[in-house]
Amino acid sequence: MAEPNLRFVTCASPRGLHRMAYWEWPAACAPADELATVVCVHGLTRNGRDFDVLAQRLNARHRVICVDLIGRGKSDWAPDPSLYMLPQYVADCVTLIARLDIEQVAWVGTSLGGMVGMTLASFARTPIARLVLNDIGPELDLRGLTRIGSYVGQNTSFDTREEGVRTVRELTASFGPLSDEQAEVLTRHYFVQDGARWRYHYDPAISAPFRTGPVTAPVNLWPFYDAISCPTLLLRGADSDLFASATAQAMTERGPRAKRVDFPGIGHAPSLIPDDQVATIDEFLGGND
Repeated sequence: MAEPNLRFVTCASPRGLHRMAYWEWPAACAPADELATVVCVHGLTRNGRDFDVLAQRLNARHRVICVDLIGRGKSDWAPDPSLYMLPQYVADCVTLIARLDIEQVAWVGTSLGGMVGMTLASFARTPIARLVLNDIGPELDLRGLTRIGSYVGQNTSFDTREEGVRTVRELTASFGPLSDEQAEVLTRHYFVQDGARWRYHYDPAISAPFRTGPVTAPVNLWPFYDAISCPTLLLRGADSDLFASATAQAMTERGPRAKRVDFPGIGHAPSLIPDDQVATIDEFLGGND
């Protein structure tokens, strides 16, 4: 598998400066005239290398930028856990796009990455010209929030990497059936050695929003979603416990009136590794024109 280039951008917060990492996959040939750059942003505990398979497909025509949000992967950890919130993630991604020196991007966001994308796409003069939301909407199902809150940020460590891989494969079973080779994409950049043990490659403090506020507090991003005007593709795991079918249906009827695609036998969230999921995004971004 080809490897992307690791780069960094310096971002600001009320607590000072931090570096955010991103992985750049240059276009394999002359980029498409429109939407030459695709920005991919991961879910809550994940990192930019989740998109390796998708990026290799898209970079036939696009430059692909896969972000490690603050506190994940190669990015700095936040000096204050209260920074692990949407306003900081959005601000960091605006800084990134400014660094890339481009006017428009396509955005692929899984879960939290989709919430960041929805927020940014709702702004006047947004750089997002096409939006892919992967198993996320303006409101969230309590079942999924409770499940995620039960394990995120527990500072878990393992005697061996193999032990950690087994645990992660159990936690990501809802991503859908994957071959051993496909599952390796989800685990090979998910661990870091810490002394004699192995831990997840994220700051346990990213769980701060779950610890400082009630999980039952409703998420309401409908005002942001309704303000979006760019073409929007909505992907949903048909068995998702975080993103209700009724919410997805409402998203096809209001705001940008998203095009909806459900993947059977998959929960939260589609991994964007199987061919059918990758092809759906590629077609939406114009790869098969």
